[in-house]
Amino acid sequence: MSLSSRLDALLAPAPEPGRVAFLKGQPYAHRGLHGNGVLENSPAAFDAAIRQGHGIECDVQAAEDGTAFVFHDFELDRLTGEKGRLANLRASDIDQIDLNDGHGKIPRLRATLAQVAGQVPILIEIKSNDMRVGPLCLSVRRALEGYTGKAAIMSFNPLVSAWFRKNAAHIVRGLVVTEEGSKNLKGRIARHQSLWTAKPDFLAYDVRDFPSSFAASNRKRGLPVVTWTVRTAQQEKIAAIHADEPVYEMPQT
Repeated sequence: MSLSSRLDALLAPAPEPGRVAFLKGQPYAHRGLHGNGVLENSPAAFDAAIRQGHGIECDVQAAEDGTAFVFHDFELDRLTGEKGRLANLRASDIDQIDLNDGHGKIPRLRATLAQVAGQVPILIEIKSNDMRVGPLCLSVRRALEGYTGKAAIMSFNPLVSAWFRKNAAHIVRGLVVTEEGSKNLKGRIARHQSLWTAKPDFLAYDVRDFPSSFAASNRKRGLPVVTWTVRTAQQEKIAAIHADEPVYEMPQT
């Protein structure tokens, strides 16, 4: 075993298998099952995934006060008729914004969890690219209080997973990883450092990076690996070899 692998095992121990077993057994619809007129991260997209018996991956970011809303982009203009940054608005103002094409309002995470209601597992990607992760993480934790379905949080930001480990250790947490533009020594070191900071229960890995020695070694020692975003038959084959489940994006038919 290499030194880095030994350090990974020491500084980011693998979870108990039963804790993460629910991550396996079904694919995950990326931002819900959308396309063909169904908008991403909308109640309709989540309903479509539930009807297939597939898990759901969704994106969450914070309003000005930290309230968690299910929305991918930092800017509003692609998915709504409004402009500006979602993070600059109060929760009460976001509640009034319509998604495009009659897909209802931008949902709060609590509303999405009520909709899913444990019917399928849900992966909640927390969008945070700075050091101040507490308000949004707290809002997500509060939304999950009393939720009896299978759910996990994940983020590119290792501080998110670290926050949940300290403040809500019962919630399964993942680290989202891409090696794009960082396949050199500096990038490899940074990935290990992120792992040690996050101490995640699983990895969500960029399918374009497989085969990956980092993903493979951590999977071998007990961290499940889900992979995003699977869009082609070839990527589906790659995912089947190198990951436990795909996070896919294919229009519903």
